[in-house]
Amino acid sequence: MTNQTFEQLKKTYESGRTRPLAWRRAQLNALRRLVTENRDAFVSSAMADLGKPAAETVLMELNLVAGEAQFVRNRLSLWTARHPKAMHWMLQPAAGWTIAEPKGVVLIISPWNYPVLLALEPMADALAAGNAVCLKPSELSPNTSKLLAELVPQYLDSEAVRVVEGEPKETGELLKCPFNHIFYTGGGHVGKIVMRAAAEHLTPVTLELGGKSPCFVDRTADINVAARRIAWGKFTNAGQTCVAPDYVLATPDVAEALAERIAVAITEFYGEDPKASPDFGRIINDRHFERLCKLLPVGTVPPEEPSSPLVQVASAVGAAMDMVGRRFNAVTTGRGGAGEMAGSANNAAKPTAGSNMAAADDGATASAAVEPSEIHKVPGVFDLAGRIVCGGKVDRAARYIAPTVLYGTSPDAPVMKEEIFGPILPILVVEDAESAIRFINKRSRPLAAYVFSRDHEVRLTFERQTSSGALGYSLPLGHLLSSRLPFGGVGASGIGTYHGKAGFLTFSHVKTVVTKPQFPDTLRLVYPPFNEAKAKLFDIIAKFS
Repeated sequence: MTNQTFEQLKKTYESGRTRPLAWRRAQLNALRRLVTENRDAFVSSAMADLGKPAAETVLMELNLVAGEAQFVRNRLSLWTARHPKAMHWMLQPAAGWTIAEPKGVVLIISPWNYPVLLALEPMADALAAGNAVCLKPSELSPNTSKLLAELVPQYLDSEAVRVVEGEPKETGELLKCPFNHIFYTGGGHVGKIVMRAAAEHLTPVTLELGGKSPCFVDRTADINVAARRIAWGKFTNAGQTCVAPDYVLATPDVAEALAERIAVAITEFYGEDPKASPDFGRIINDRHFERLCKLLPVGTVPPEEPSSPLVQVASAVGAAMDMVGRRFNAVTTGRGGAGEMAGSANNAAKPTAGSNMAAADDGATASAAVEPSEIHKVPGVFDLAGRIVCGGKVDRAARYIAPTVLYGTSPDAPVMKEEIFGPILPILVVEDAESAIRFINKRSRPLAAYVFSRDHEVRLTFERQTSSGALGYSLPLGHLLSSRLPFGGVGASGIGTYHGKAGFLTFSHVKTVVTKPQFPDTLRLVYPPFNEAKAKLFDIIAKFS
């Protein structure tokens, strides 16, 4: 079935049907209608899949898709036109230009966290470039996937745009087809699978991945504004946003006050009981829910009801031992001096089973190698995950995890070993901006980094000495919302960009065209045989080149 879909799309593309600007504009207009005329249906599907609030679906998905479609539609004439380029004087008379042509048949594999936006926004760029498109929505958001499969053929050219639903098996079958470009959004593990499959056909890829996006705050920031913006960026979509602030690095003079102020902002946004708020979402499935629960301090989450008294006793003993172990590690880590660190340097350099594999891919060291001076140990905090400032409440049946702020988190805590992708925000106390930069640079390069500081030198230092997909000063998620700014990662956080012109170019091949009149044939001067007169001419040309 997947191969038949590919062959149909290939046939349509090779017929030339997708190349005219009129066809492209018609598809982009239809895409806008698709999201605007079915607003309620998309809101309902996102609510069923993610418990996503209606306002978030409209503002953070539907409106952005409609805006992207209109943005690229209005600029097609400019982007598809010939762009003249100067030719070398030795070739005159001659002319050259570049022109963007479609890549062909492209595959878009979209994720579950923003199931409309991350499926249809890259589709808008691919259609603008004149491609035939195969969309594979995530099976983890089945209601939205089904809705897309129903609506896309009603609005778009069904012979040039197809939706393939299914499990990982169907995705694997699609990856065997020789697409002309593959656009994947998701995790790094599957990203490697996609890249290996693409290599079989030398297919170019765009990988929009993720990572632990840091957020630095110092005393020059307006704490109230910083707290509200961090809370908004982190807890939108229940923290299931690839560019959400993953953790905060705050200087000692503001860290605790910031943690408390973020807790206040959470109450302002979602009320005293976020579970009852219509504006706070849920975790996508049980597997991710259980993963997130393990990142909280020991004893925070009540275990599932054991099946027998013996299992109950074993669970209680295991939890107690885990808590004692974490507290012992926290105390010994806090007391370790420079000599102790030097003595354990060999062990620190070895990656552990829980270390971030993306960091290893990117040449970063494991978090255990962090110098003691970079992260402050907070007195009275015994669990590596930190002290719960607010939140920590969960409901398995509803897949609900309250917006949670952790203060005094250790870099060795489980919550710092992987991308959180949920409503848990650890706050680490760092000495200063330089220490924060060293801490960030020892990890894999993130999809985004955020800085809340009014110190110009601090901001400039972050811009020059850190590498990330994007850098935001006092503004989380901002680059995600603009069609004028390229969006993408670097290193382990992704390959390639999209949005607006960047997206158009991602799905285009920019072809160089040159021309030279046949008369006069000035190239006769460089044809063989190469005699002494020509040798002198070449010497003269070299002096002026």
